[in-house]
Amino acid sequence: MKSLLLLLFSAGKLGKVLTTGGTMIISVFAYAFIYGWAYAVGFVLLLFFHELGHYVAARRRGLNVGTPTFIPFVGAWIQLKEMPHDVETEAYVGIAGPVAGTLASLICYYLARNYNSELLLALAYAGCFLNLFNLIPVSPLDGGRIVAILSPKIWLLGMPILAAVYFAHPSPMLIVIGVLAIPQLISLWKQNSEDTERAGYYLTSMENRVTYGGFYLGLVIFLALMTYNLHNMLNSLKHAT
Repeated sequence: MKSLLLLLFSAGKLGKVLTTGGTMIISVFAYAFIYGWAYAVGFVLLLFFHELGHYVAARRRGLNVGTPTFIPFVGAWIQLKEMPHDVETEAYVGIAGPVAGTLASLICYYLARNYNSELLLALAYAGCFLNLFNLIPVSPLDGGRIVAILSPKIWLLGMPILAAVYFAHPSPMLIVIGVLAIPQLISLWKQNSEDTERAGYYLTSMENRVTYGGFYLGLVIFLALMTYNLHNMLNSLKHAT
């Protein structure tokens, strides 16, 4: 009986690995048809490190979480089988993805500068841009989960930003994100100030608000500058050739 339980446990863990690995491979194949194999592998790895940040943070807080799953041209996510019990935990898990993704992008940038690689420079740009986009302060994006520690009302500012991004770079995914955000905004609009259970979820110390707010703002500014500079570097390389 013990051997059977161990076998089932191992099979379950293997299934998680196969889900992550299998969907990563499918994504690589899909991106490769458009961008080439080298870029596809690098891009999927950047997504993986972003989601790995969420996964590790969730596990550190004792949450039951699934391994990363990938869908080509949509992105990747981890399934939180157990929701955070308070807003600080949600912010902690939310910010861990962009932090890990930013570090992975900086590694690409460092290698690009040292090995004079346009491919790695393009990957660094893609990584910085995607993590910056993810910090738009609207749920279900990471930015919405982070700024909730300051006030969920900030989500109302995120929708105009999302709309501006759509008009600058039209994409069906932006529409999907906007649709997913609507129920959260309706709930926020109808929120009763006497809802003690909901109010309790958002209770946290001023130190936490200042820490996460400052880190969020600093990360947004840093990624915005990196994205701008990397975009200019890539344009310079194109004009040089």
